[in-house]
Amino acid sequence: MTQAAAEEESEITLPSDQDGSGRMLGDEELALLRKVIESGTLTSTKGTAVSAVERRFAEMVGCDQAVACSSGTTAIHAAVVAIDPEPGEEIVTSPITDMGAIAPILYQGAIPVFADVDPRTCNITAETIEPCLSERTRAIIVTHLFGNPAEMGPILDLARRRSIPVIEDCAQAYLARSGGRYVGTLGAIGCFSLQQGKHITAGEGGLVVTDDPELARRTRLFVNKAWGYGDANPDHYFLALNGRMTELQGAVTLAQLDKLADGIERRRAMARRLTGRLADLPGIETPWIAADAEHVYWRYCLWVDQGQLPGGSPALGAGLKQHGIASAPRYIQKPAFQCAVVRDQRTFGNSRFPFTLARPEAIDYAPERFPGTFDGLERILVLPWNERYTEDHVDHIAFAIRSQHAGLRKDLVDG
Repeated sequence: MTQAAAEEESEITLPSDQDGSGRMLGDEELALLRKVIESGTLTSTKGTAVSAVERRFAEMVGCDQAVACSSGTTAIHAAVVAIDPEPGEEIVTSPITDMGAIAPILYQGAIPVFADVDPRTCNITAETIEPCLSERTRAIIVTHLFGNPAEMGPILDLARRRSIPVIEDCAQAYLARSGGRYVGTLGAIGCFSLQQGKHITAGEGGLVVTDDPELARRTRLFVNKAWGYGDANPDHYFLALNGRMTELQGAVTLAQLDKLADGIERRRAMARRLTGRLADLPGIETPWIAADAEHVYWRYCLWVDQGQLPGGSPALGAGLKQHGIASAPRYIQKPAFQCAVVRDQRTFGNSRFPFTLARPEAIDYAPERFPGTFDGLERILVLPWNERYTEDHVDHIAFAIRSQHAGLRKDLVDG
């Protein structure tokens, strides 16, 4: 790097979605917050902001009903409750996901059964799901990781043949499409997150969408302690929690929804630019996207071949840090089944419930059963991404990657 290039690069700081530099938050959110606060009604059972969010989001994705809730974890929990598994029944899911998508399965007494992933995307596939299915399978949870849709056509065909409902975890995939339709509307239920770092945010919050009126009712009941608001003779119909979204969260979300499409297009445009800048680098693969899918880039990921770049993704990530670019080699340090709660069955006291009800095959976490998972985690490097990135930011990232790539390749040749 020349001195002039170094001086220019030192002036570039990437926006972060952990503060205002990488978020589209402003007067619109403040105006709606003021309206809610001045009304004096902050609970969604009496207010209007949350119900407006539900109508607006259902219309946006083309779904009959949306239910707002307190977090993305609550959204997944509500979806599992809506499916209503019996204790010991199984839900097939991904080992590369947040624990917020696993814990609700255990809370409902069901067994998470982990399918392997395609190492090119770290998404589960029909081919990896099918060997996990059994007579106990109650549902499949498909996570659209990083904003890149799973290959839903074959998954849905498999699920239909086996009469198994599909829950879509779209926490990282707002307005992504598969087969021309928005993710979240393809399966029985779709779940979204409004946590700080997602495409849009209210700090925390969640959304559940479905076309099935019975699933919608159970979802809405669950986030309201199963109290039948509006029923002729309401009661607490089943065991449930308070997972409501507040009117304050609703106000912020409502303003954020108006900015969602623009923010996603910005992410896509800058991702296309970075992909073009990196296309010729041996040992680095840019995101693989199915022919019928549209990626929305919650994060931008690289797959690094350690055989062509010594040290692989950790070495490249360490080099990028010298340019002020944070990254996450491996994304998560270990798959979900190696986390203590699952590995050691730490659930309710010393009971190990519901693992005590599991088939031995369902909780066999031998590494050789998950080659795609370990291959994908070994090679992936996750770069931060948000709607505030400009061409200068992307060119800075590209320059840093190319610079570090050249250094690592030189080490390979010299070695």
